[in-house]
Amino acid sequence: MQRQEDTTSSPAGRQVLPARGPSAGMRQAGVTLLELCLVLSILAITAGWGLPGLSALMARHEVAVEVMRLQDSLATARHTAISRRAIVTVCPSADGSGCGDDWTAPLSILAGEVGQPPAEQTLLGRRRASRLNAITYRQDQRPVRYRPDGRATGHNGTFRLCGRHGEGASLILSNFGRVRVIEDSPAGC
Repeated sequence: MQRQEDTTSSPAGRQVLPARGPSAGMRQAGVTLLELCLVLSILAITAGWGLPGLSALMARHEVAVEVMRLQDSLATARHTAISRRAIVTVCPSADGSGCGDDWTAPLSILAGEVGQPPAEQTLLGRRRASRLNAITYRQDQRPVRYRPDGRATGHNGTFRLCGRHGEGASLILSNFGRVRVIEDSPAGC
């Protein structure tokens, strides 16, 4: 038994069979190897041109994050000193109990004087370690202490933050306990 097929006639009078198969009525979509190579090469050139700018942007962002970390720590200590009517100290501390002199270490916020025995000090908070190359504060490396009235003890102090690619900033702590930021990279970074 023969199968009867749908046929149409052409203008010349010949019979034309309909298209069969998966591509019948559909056009195949895709890209050629040449198009793919062209797009990938443009992408590689654009990435090579933009990566140095991205690296500098990341360095500026690291400095901005560190400025926020220090501002948060100092503001928390000042507000705690005022609200508790007690001396509160901010200092770098690897172990959370004693103070060190490396300001890139984790920061501890302690209630009480630094010279007191650890049993008389209360750890109020810790902040993670810095990712910057260097942070310096004053020449004598003393910690920041806030009195019960919110004033910082000692003289005005300046935190110098130095990051990658020469990026940096300065935080100036006044005797009144307020902090201001200078966005320019300090000398020596």
